[in-house]
Amino acid sequence: MFATLRLMLLLLVLSALPGPVAAAVFDTAAKAAILIDYRTGQVLFAKNPDEPRPPASMSKLMTAYLVFERLKEGSLRLEDELPVSEKAWRTGGSKMFVQVGTRVKVADLLRGMIVQSGNDACVVLAEALAGSERAFAELMNRKAPELGLTNSSFANATGLPDPDHYMSVRDLAVLARRIIREFPEYFELYSEREFTYNKIRQFNRNPLLRKKVPGVDGMKTGYTKEAGYGLVATAERDGRRLILVVAGLETARQRAIEAERLLEFGFREFREYRLFEAGAPVVEADVWLGEADKVPLVPRDLVAVTLSRQARASLEVRVRYDNPVPAPVVEGQKLGELVITASEIEPLTVPLVAGADVAKAGMLGRILGAVGYLVWGAS
Repeated sequence: MFATLRLMLLLLVLSALPGPVAAAVFDTAAKAAILIDYRTGQVLFAKNPDEPRPPASMSKLMTAYLVFERLKEGSLRLEDELPVSEKAWRTGGSKMFVQVGTRVKVADLLRGMIVQSGNDACVVLAEALAGSERAFAELMNRKAPELGLTNSSFANATGLPDPDHYMSVRDLAVLARRIIREFPEYFELYSEREFTYNKIRQFNRNPLLRKKVPGVDGMKTGYTKEAGYGLVATAERDGRRLILVVAGLETARQRAIEAERLLEFGFREFREYRLFEAGAPVVEADVWLGEADKVPLVPRDLVAVTLSRQARASLEVRVRYDNPVPAPVVEGQKLGELVITASEIEPLTVPLVAGADVAKAGMLGRILGAVGYLVWGAS
């Protein structure tokens, strides 16, 4: 029997919260922008989110992702020293000022790319990992669909202008979220405010870091004449993390103002509602011919949803599963799902798994269970 159960207790608790207010109205001077919740990936604000645009140095996030991936798998080490080619040395735009014919540690190249936005550092890394920058761009394009980037194309490792090099702000937000989640040991590089290499001290270009906007700890700026001023930023406050991307702004000052306004809007107008802790029983399913009659259905991770105050009033949570569950049941086995709906968001589906093992009953237990089912039916 396919069961659909409303979680009445949860809804009663939510209905006891203060009533909704009028939905917040917001706009931005950015030509494209997106604000997402880190935990759930929910979109809190969007303007032209899927429009392919020149990303400038914001696409260095993809270069960094591939480097982080190599470091994690062990084929590259932070202490490895990579050779500087003439091509890398001659690359224009922002630089960390590596010298042709020298060797530079990967740790320094990462800081040169992330903190100083050095195009020369990007080329050194690209040539070391793929043999040439063009071949590295091919790696970037192969990786993009694996990461869920649907409106991105890469022609270089730097973000320098090229008609075949573009990203959407949604893709940049997705990529930033993956870096934070998959490489926490390297994400901290994005919060470094300065780096000195070759006796040249340079400061992180992220204006929100310089202004010390509360909670901001990354990530990457971008600017070219074609792209305008852009920024990928992230901030964490009281356990909530938001990711913001703005693009196509006219001045550095406007970029700083709009980015800060959008982050403040997100933290002010939206709230995270924690529905179930990881491993907390949501419902108990009947077990067919098992040593135990019931098994708890639990989420693997914290279940939370971020909503505006108005959308909170429409929040509904349902659990779906096939009942009864045939024994044996293995702890961690997927048995159902939560379906979370509210206005302003797409439905969220969260897997529910068995919270315990349930062995198959012995012969006598199976006979009694079968007889009971014939006489009384499923509970």
